[in-house]
Amino acid sequence: MRLRSFQLADAHDVSQIWQMTASHEQEKDTLQVLTEQLGYDRDLVIVAEAPDGRVVGAIVGTIDGHTGFFYCLAVHPDYQKRRVGTMLVRELEQRFLQKGVKRIWITVDEGTEKLFPFYQHLGYTNGCSTRLEKELYAVSSYSHGQTG
Repeated sequence: MRLRSFQLADAHDVSQIWQMTASHEQEKDTLQVLTEQLGYDRDLVIVAEAPDGRVVGAIVGTIDGHTGFFYCLAVHPDYQKRRVGTMLVRELEQRFLQKGVKRIWITVDEGTEKLFPFYQHLGYTNGCSTRLEKELYAVSSYSHGQTG
Protein backbone atom coordinates (compact mmCIF):
# COMPACT_ATOMS: atom_id res chain seq x y z
CA MET A 1 0.00 0.00 0.00
CA ARG A 2 1.42 3.37 -0.99
CA LEU A 3 0.40 6.60 0.75
CA ARG A 4 0.80 9.88 -1.10
CA SER A 5 -0.63 13.36 -1.44
CA PHE A 6 -3.83 13.76 -3.43
CA GLN A 7 -3.54 14.51 -7.14
CA LEU A 8 -6.27 15.90 -9.35
CA ALA A 9 -6.46 12.58 -11.21
CA ASP A 10 -7.61 10.97 -7.91
CA ALA A 11 -10.84 12.99 -7.73
CA HIS A 12 -13.04 10.35 -9.38
CA ASP A 13 -11.76 7.43 -7.27
CA VAL A 14 -11.98 9.42 -4.03
CA SER A 15 -15.49 10.60 -4.89
CA GLN A 16 -16.57 7.00 -5.53
CA ILE A 17 -15.19 5.86 -2.18
CA TRP A 18 -17.09 8.63 -0.40
CA GLN A 19 -20.27 7.68 -2.29
CA MET A 20 -19.90 4.12 -1.00
CA THR A 21 -19.17 5.07 2.60
CA ALA A 22 -21.08 8.31 3.34
CA SER A 23 -24.61 9.63 3.13
CA HIS A 24 -25.47 11.88 0.17
CA GLU A 25 -25.42 15.01 2.37
CA GLN A 26 -22.06 14.08 3.91
CA GLU A 27 -20.66 13.38 0.47
CA LYS A 28 -21.50 16.94 -0.64
CA ASP A 29 -19.92 18.35 2.54
CA THR A 30 -16.86 16.16 2.03
CA LEU A 31 -16.32 17.37 -1.52
CA GLN A 32 -16.56 20.97 -0.26
CA VAL A 33 -13.96 20.30 2.48
CA LEU A 34 -11.69 18.62 -0.07
CA THR A 35 -11.93 21.53 -2.51
CA GLU A 36 -11.18 24.08 0.21
CA GLN A 37 -8.24 22.14 1.65
CA LEU A 38 -6.61 21.64 -1.74
CA GLY A 39 -6.45 25.42 -1.98
CA TYR A 40 -4.68 25.71 1.39
CA ASP A 41 -2.37 22.74 1.75
CA ARG A 42 -2.41 19.83 -0.67
CA ASP A 43 -0.06 17.79 1.59
CA LEU A 44 -2.85 17.30 4.13
CA VAL A 45 -5.05 15.45 1.65
CA ILE A 46 -3.69 11.91 1.56
CA VAL A 47 -4.72 8.88 -0.47
CA ALA A 48 -3.91 5.20 -0.15
CA GLU A 49 -3.01 3.55 -3.42
CA ALA A 50 -3.27 -0.22 -3.90
CA PRO A 51 -0.48 -2.09 -5.73
CA ASP A 52 -2.57 -1.98 -8.93
CA GLY A 53 -2.58 1.85 -8.77
CA ARG A 54 -6.20 2.20 -7.70
CA VAL A 55 -6.97 4.70 -4.94
CA VAL A 56 -8.66 2.78 -2.10
CA GLY A 57 -8.70 5.29 0.76
CA ALA A 58 -8.47 8.97 1.59
CA ILE A 59 -8.26 11.39 4.49
CA VAL A 60 -8.44 15.19 4.59
CA GLY A 61 -6.67 17.23 7.28
CA THR A 62 -6.71 20.92 8.11
CA ILE A 63 -4.79 23.07 10.58
CA ASP A 64 -5.90 26.00 12.71
CA GLY A 65 -2.98 27.34 14.75
CA HIS A 66 -1.44 24.40 16.60
CA THR A 67 -4.54 22.22 16.25
CA GLY A 68 -5.02 19.69 13.48
CA PHE A 69 -8.43 18.45 12.39
CA PHE A 70 -9.24 15.56 10.17
CA TYR A 71 -12.32 14.76 8.21
CA CYS A 72 -13.48 12.45 5.55
CA LEU A 73 -11.55 9.32 6.47
CA ALA A 74 -12.88 6.77 4.01
CA VAL A 75 -11.69 3.38 2.84
CA HIS A 76 -13.13 1.37 -0.04
CA PRO A 77 -15.28 -1.45 1.43
CA ASP A 78 -13.07 -4.12 -0.22
CA TYR A 79 -10.04 -2.74 1.69
CA GLN A 80 -11.59 -2.16 5.11
CA LYS A 81 -10.14 -4.20 8.00
CA ARG A 82 -6.74 -4.21 6.23
CA ARG A 83 -5.16 -1.34 8.24
CA VAL A 84 -5.60 1.18 5.39
CA GLY A 85 -7.45 3.59 7.69
CA THR A 86 -4.77 3.21 10.35
CA MET A 87 -2.04 3.93 7.83
CA LEU A 88 -3.86 7.05 6.57
CA VAL A 89 -4.37 8.42 10.08
CA ARG A 90 -0.75 7.73 11.10
CA GLU A 91 0.57 9.41 7.94
CA LEU A 92 -1.60 12.46 8.56
CA GLU A 93 -0.39 12.58 12.18
CA GLN A 94 3.23 12.64 10.94
CA ARG A 95 2.46 15.45 8.51
CA PHE A 96 0.74 17.38 11.30
CA LEU A 97 3.82 16.98 13.52
CA GLN A 98 6.05 18.30 10.74
CA LYS A 99 3.82 21.40 10.54
CA GLY A 100 3.92 22.09 14.30
CA VAL A 101 0.54 20.69 15.30
CA LYS A 102 0.28 19.89 19.03
CA ARG A 103 -3.23 18.40 19.23
CA ILE A 104 -5.69 16.74 16.85
CA TRP A 105 -9.45 17.02 16.96
CA ILE A 106 -11.88 14.74 15.18
CA THR A 107 -15.58 15.48 14.83
CA VAL A 108 -17.65 12.33 15.20
CA ASP A 109 -21.24 12.83 14.08
CA GLU A 110 -24.19 10.68 13.06
CA GLY A 111 -22.52 9.65 9.84
CA THR A 112 -19.14 8.81 11.36
CA GLU A 113 -20.09 7.47 14.78
CA LYS A 114 -19.31 3.94 13.61
CA LEU A 115 -15.63 5.01 13.53
CA PHE A 116 -15.58 5.96 17.23
CA PRO A 117 -14.12 2.61 18.41
CA PHE A 118 -11.51 2.78 15.64
CA TYR A 119 -10.39 6.24 16.78
CA GLN A 120 -10.23 5.07 20.39
CA HIS A 121 -8.08 2.12 19.30
CA LEU A 122 -5.67 4.66 17.75
CA GLY A 123 -5.38 6.49 21.08
CA TYR A 124 -7.95 9.24 20.66
CA THR A 125 -10.08 10.07 23.70
CA ASN A 126 -13.47 11.69 23.99
CA GLY A 127 -12.71 15.30 24.89
CA CYS A 128 -16.35 16.39 25.05
CA SER A 129 -19.66 14.68 25.40
CA THR A 130 -21.71 16.74 22.99
CA ARG A 131 -21.63 19.45 20.38
CA LEU A 132 -24.48 21.86 19.96
CA GLU A 133 -25.25 23.59 16.67
CA LYS A 134 -27.51 26.38 15.52
CA GLU A 135 -28.11 27.59 11.99
CA LEU A 136 -28.06 31.36 11.74
CA TYR A 137 -30.29 33.10 9.27
CA ALA A 138 -30.20 36.66 8.00
CA VAL A 139 -31.71 39.19 10.40
CA SER A 140 -34.07 40.35 7.64
CA SER A 141 -35.86 37.00 7.78
CA TYR A 142 -37.10 37.74 11.32
CA SER A 143 -39.78 40.22 12.25
CA HIS A 144 -38.30 43.12 14.19
CA GLY A 145 -39.67 43.54 17.70
CA GLN A 146 -41.00 39.97 17.84
CA THR A 147 -40.15 38.06 21.03
CA GLY A 148 -40.15 34.48 22.17
